[in-house]
Amino acid sequence: MDGEFNPDIVTLSDDDGHEFSFELLDAIETDEARYVALSPVLENPEDLLDDEGELVILRVAEEDGEEFFEEIEDDGEYNSISEAFMERLQDLYEFDGVGEEEEDDGEEN
Repeated sequence: MDGEFNPDIVTLSDDDGHEFSFELLDAIETDEARYVALSPVLENPEDLLDDEGELVILRVAEEDGEEFFEEIEDDGEYNSISEAFMERLQDLYEFDGVGEEEEDDGEEN
């Protein structure tokens, strides 16, 4: 069927060998590196109800011609890239606290 949506699914393994599936939502390339934003794929409908919309952001690295994902350990780098992803994805997804500024002057309206 033409026009069918087929998400990009990535399977990652943790240090214990457990596999987890993620949907690739977006990618950003800077002068320093390439980054991806992933969302966990939830198979169980009950899990979907409890889902908090977690966004996983990883750096794409390369070794011996093979690409792999790695955690971003530098807080400044992570904050900068996560902010860029949030701005790009906020039109498609609802994020708590993005672009919200609370004003509390003690007055009730």
